[in-house]
Amino acid sequence: MTPPVYMDYLNRFDVEALGLADEEILAAVEMGLRMQGEGATEIEPRTHIRTRAGAEGHFNVLRGWIGGQVDSAGVKVVGDFVDNYKAGRPSEYGLLTLYDPRMGAPKALVDATGITEMRTGAVTALGAKYLGPEKPRVLGHVGARGTAYWNVRLLCHLFDFEEVRVHSRRPESREAFAARLEADLGRKITVTEDWRSCLEGADIMVEASRLSEPTPLFRTEWVKKGALVVPYGTMSAVEITLTDIMDKVVMDDWGQAHGIFGALRDHVDQGKLTAETLHAELGEIVAGRKPGRERPDETILFWHRGLSLSDIALGHAMLEKARAMGVGQRLRFA
Repeated sequence: MTPPVYMDYLNRFDVEALGLADEEILAAVEMGLRMQGEGATEIEPRTHIRTRAGAEGHFNVLRGWIGGQVDSAGVKVVGDFVDNYKAGRPSEYGLLTLYDPRMGAPKALVDATGITEMRTGAVTALGAKYLGPEKPRVLGHVGARGTAYWNVRLLCHLFDFEEVRVHSRRPESREAFAARLEADLGRKITVTEDWRSCLEGADIMVEASRLSEPTPLFRTEWVKKGALVVPYGTMSAVEITLTDIMDKVVMDDWGQAHGIFGALRDHVDQGKLTAETLHAELGEIVAGRKPGRERPDETILFWHRGLSLSDIALGHAMLEKARAMGVGQRLRFA
């Protein structure tokens, strides 16, 4: 008789019930980055599915494996649809599947909408931990989607900013974004009317916009010496000159540099960013194999495209906590 196969299942309500603390999120994602830097992972470049269904959006397919205590292969599919807000829906829906790496059987099925938002914010914050100024005073953040909330929340967990500025295209969106942050973080959030007043002179500059096509709205001249710049919009919002002023450029994974989307798409295509000019992958820095920030006056760019490893690591942490709390369901697969 064939041995039975069971899967753990966590839906959105289960994920919310876990109540993951900021430290738990950061620890799980940092562990995945460290294992990447130590070579205990496998990651495949993301692929995309672009449908002809008449909606502006696409699916991202991310694949990877983490050894050690995580001991899982995983695939995440996330739908990224710009106009979902018009129906009161999140712009992204995600589903993570985890598999046994020795026999291939499925192990878990997890709602990855929250995972995507949390792990993206964690990677932004961890990038700032290793690459940002030691005591940044001002955070400037463009964008108000789900990942944006976790960017600001987790950055504020790590740093005591004197000022946090936010901006997004729609006034109602940026006002609601700031109100949520103020309620959850217990601090003042400054809402700005344009990109320049949000970003210019900030110590940490995060661009998480949602553009329909590449548009250079983020001006290189706004970046001050010693700042950390984190652009990760699907469509590029930066100028081609941005990399010219950088002392270091770091990615989450160089294998994600090529493709059809990304903030530095033109920089790679035009040869302004290459494997030779890339300083490091963040995992190499977390693992201590390459240096992060070495001087206060270094101007650094961190481009993260999103790692399947972060999804797998955070999904694993959620499943461990869910088992301890008795949250979720156990499903028979075979």
